[in-house]
Amino acid sequence: MSLPKTCVIGAGSSGIAACKALHEKGVPFDCYEASDRIGGNWVFGNTNGMSAAYEGLHINTSRDKMEYSDFPMPKEYPDYPHHEQIAAYFDDYVDHFGFREHIHFQTPVRNAARADTPDGASGTSRGTGDGRWTITLEDGSEHRYDALVVANGHHWNPRMPEPAFPGHDTTKIEQLHAHAYLSDDQLRGKNVVVLGMGNSAMDIAVESSYVAKSTYLSARSGVWVTPKYLLGRPTDQLKNDIRIPFKIRRWALEKLILAASGPMEKHGLPKPDHRYGEAHPTVSGRILDRIGHGKVTPRPNIARLHEREIEFTDGTRVPCDVVVYCTGYQITFPFFDEDLISAPGNRIELFRRVHHPDIPNVFFVGLLQPLGAVMPLAEEQGRWIAETLRGDYLPPSPAEQRVDIAADLAAMGRRYVSSKRHTIQVDFDEYLADTATERRAGAERARAAGFPLPVSPQADVGAPA
Repeated sequence: MSLPKTCVIGAGSSGIAACKALHEKGVPFDCYEASDRIGGNWVFGNTNGMSAAYEGLHINTSRDKMEYSDFPMPKEYPDYPHHEQIAAYFDDYVDHFGFREHIHFQTPVRNAARADTPDGASGTSRGTGDGRWTITLEDGSEHRYDALVVANGHHWNPRMPEPAFPGHDTTKIEQLHAHAYLSDDQLRGKNVVVLGMGNSAMDIAVESSYVAKSTYLSARSGVWVTPKYLLGRPTDQLKNDIRIPFKIRRWALEKLILAASGPMEKHGLPKPDHRYGEAHPTVSGRILDRIGHGKVTPRPNIARLHEREIEFTDGTRVPCDVVVYCTGYQITFPFFDEDLISAPGNRIELFRRVHHPDIPNVFFVGLLQPLGAVMPLAEEQGRWIAETLRGDYLPPSPAEQRVDIAADLAAMGRRYVSSKRHTIQVDFDEYLADTATERRAGAERARAAGFPLPVSPQADVGAPA
């Protein structure tokens, strides 16, 4: 049996997990990476300019929660390693499992086009009409593949404040997105305003507080600041028994956080307008300390940028040399025609964040925002994709996938605060458990169907509706 030749776009932490799964299952593949190194977002000074890493970056999920299941991080690593240690770990992972020769470095993908198929599912009219992918590289060369795995990441295309603040086009204040922040040298001796309450905002505000003339943390809404340690261990390593109803687990975590830190408003931060777990967690072991020492001053949202001052919504004004916008990222696929696959408003409808219900030979890995680390989830997704390409897993019919997607979107709308930040959110342990269950169900469907041939780009594959 000939297994489908597969293209993987991206050799970051998710792309290499997919590559490793394909390699182990004997699925032929090429991986195209725009940079000169493994690691994507975790490579500081990445040559492709897409990394959001900065000089002082450490992970905010713990070492043991982040590592791949069959390749532990070195035990001499600290609980929360530095980005250089993480990047080295990814390099070692690739070499340990022996698939580096399949990765083509400094090779950006310019275009990924799917040929028209007899049933009309198409990307463009290019090709022979067999539903295969034509991958055009930056040098203009074209390569044909039976399947495509997308792992280009979702933390590289900055999203600026929407709408832009009044005065943004006339002010003399330097305006940076967090993606352009590289080191505290950019803030040294300056009056700094950091906008946002996510992980990057907290980290940058803390770094600024040691070198800047003044540091203000501007909050558009409140969050639960989760400490890195609770009960003497990394917070994400506390037992999370998914058999216990989420509301009970949430109640327990809220009590622990309040016991450790007190209410957020006691620190001058806005009171969260949601329960714990209804927004992506903000993890910081230092921000409350720096606020308590008077080195970071909380302020409400920005109202206007003046020539050299920022005015907040409470009417107060502070001198400002640099404002850092920690306002998130856009989900972007620059190699796809927008009519084929896009994510307007950061929304893309995929079955369990992996399968496209209308295009059976494209798969996504790492396109999720977990309450926890993405690497073990990408590892599970990679195994799932490899099983699909081998014919060991048969997905539900497209109609059933759409029903599942609609139910998932409805559940997400009930659970999370409405925001472009929460369009691909998942719970770490629940997602792993649900994906394992679906893999088993798909294996049963494949057995019942007599183990059909590997995924066909021409067929509307899936179990009958």
